[in-house]
Amino acid sequence: QVQLVESGGGLVQAGGSLRLSCAVSGRTFSSYAMGWFRQAPGKEREFVAAISRSGGTTRYADSVKGRFTISRDNAKNTVYLQMSSLKAEDTAVYYCALGEVGTVGPDPRTYDYGYWGQGTQVTVAS
Repeated sequence: QVQLVESGGGLVQAGGSLRLSCAVSGRTFSSYAMGWFRQAPGKEREFVAAISRSGGTTRYADSVKGRFTISRDNAKNTVYLQMSSLKAEDTAVYYCALGEVGTVGPDPRTYDYGYWGQGTQVTVAS
């Protein structure tokens, strides 16, 4: 079956950095877009970043643009989210997700992604 396993979350001071990883199995990883979403307590899950199957197209939420970078290694079936200049408002559970297709649309939504990881907590202390 399809499995997505996130790692790399934790506690960091404001202004610091973290790199999240998501290892995928059970699907031909290189055929599908990947996304990162996050959910803070009491809030809806929101889009963070997405990357096309080749890595040639990326999308970011305005709130993270210039601070976060999504990348992928198709040889390792892994997608990454490098987070820098972290702010308290970045605190959330971060989820990686496997897209339904290989491309990334202009406005990625949760329903564009069929499989999800269990999430990893990121806490930014101010």
